[in-house]
Amino acid sequence: QVQLVESGGALVQPGGSLRLACVVSGFSWESGTIGWFRQAPGKKREGIVCVGSTESSINYADSVKGRFTASKVKAENTVYLEMNSLDSNDTAVYYCAADLWYCSTDGVWSLRWNYWGQGTQVTVSS
Repeated sequence: QVQLVESGGALVQPGGSLRLACVVSGFSWESGTIGWFRQAPGKKREGIVCVGSTESSINYADSVKGRFTASKVKAENTVYLEMNSLDSNDTAVYYCAADLWYCSTDGVWSLRWNYWGQGTQVTVSS
């Protein structure tokens, strides 16, 4: 049974940083892909990071490129999302998801991801 649990969401001031964690169990790290998504109030869900099975296969959406960094620690069964230079546009519930997609697939974030965490709230406000 695949389970994903996010943590690390908080209230942070503009310009601040946060690190989210997604602990994954029951999933193949060798062939699987982890996606980070977010959904702001009244907005569609947005895919922001795709973490593939190899260290070189990490893709970022333009909205977070250069500010967010994902990393995978297999020994901890955890994918981290380091978020810097946060602003109010980053306020959202952040989710991680798992499936067997390739990050290089066009529109990978729009595909149907079968496994989801419960989400963690990130609020950027002064």
